[in-house]
Amino acid sequence: MVNLYGMELSKLQSLMVELGQKPFRAIQLYTWLYEKKATSFDEMTDISLSFREVLKEKFEISIPKISVKQVSSDGTIKLLLELEDGSKVETVLMRYNYGNAVCVSSQVGCNMGCSFCSSGMLGKQRSLLPHELVGQILVVNNLLKEEGKGERVTHVVVMGTGEPFDNYDNVMDFIRIINAQKGLAIGARHITVSTCGLPDKIIQYGSEGLQTNLAISLHAPNNKLRSALMKINKAHPLEEVIDAIKKYEKKAGRRVTYEYLLLEGINDTKECAIELINLIKGTCGYVNLIPYNETNKFDYKRSSGNRVHAFLDILMKNGVKATIRKEFGSDIDAACGQLRAKAKENEEI
Repeated sequence: MVNLYGMELSKLQSLMVELGQKPFRAIQLYTWLYEKKATSFDEMTDISLSFREVLKEKFEISIPKISVKQVSSDGTIKLLLELEDGSKVETVLMRYNYGNAVCVSSQVGCNMGCSFCSSGMLGKQRSLLPHELVGQILVVNNLLKEEGKGERVTHVVVMGTGEPFDNYDNVMDFIRIINAQKGLAIGARHITVSTCGLPDKIIQYGSEGLQTNLAISLHAPNNKLRSALMKINKAHPLEEVIDAIKKYEKKAGRRVTYEYLLLEGINDTKECAIELINLIKGTCGYVNLIPYNETNKFDYKRSSGNRVHAFLDILMKNGVKATIRKEFGSDIDAACGQLRAKAKENEEI
């Protein structure tokens, strides 16, 4: 049965025509789902009883269930959500002074195999469908509604478990649904997709006509080090990734963000900073330095505050715009994949 939350508007319009309805019926359904927040077809009182029965036969309206909820002292909420088939994914609400941002997972598990990340420990089981991506936002919106402050999700980052460009078509439908004025109406400039670096998809994304943001998980300034940290680099070395970024920038007219996780004594040296400057020269991107969330699953250590700021200082003095990412949920299972991995361990005990 098709979940209506996964239907991009133009596709829903075509489907309504196939069912003998006018295209406007899709907009009517979107209004009930996203504006009036209906949770059943019986609430859709301006749709005939006979067609409501057709809708019940062919469609469903459901969102993931909360399996585990962790609340940080800084207000961050991390959720482990259970999908219809029993699979579980992580979703995180981060509160900024400019709005509420949600970090969305795009796959159940991950096959990218980054050596510092908990997400890949259990491997990829499957990619998420559009309604499972949208459902993560709706669950958080419901939590915000319960707080009674009149707030909602304003920003979305597809940076959770999984490689979004390994689930390209479903992620594109998701973006169009949450960006649609009749959908969740989240501004394109408030949506960011993060990729480990699949060159063909980076170029394709630049041709989508979207004004969303693109982030590249870089984490190393040369192929030897990046291949040791991220096995995807063996298939797509930095030269291919940077070339694709230049093509993306030309097509999309948008700059990228380079995500750079700082690991003590590994990629946080002065030499690495200089290499990074030379690597991204000729692109319009800026660097987001990320303090590492340590876990007992890996031997990596987070760089000290002094090393982080020294690295930042080298970039800035050489004309590279850079920032240090604000940390959230440091007192809960903050790192991507940690909560799901812990839940899996508990199931096996």
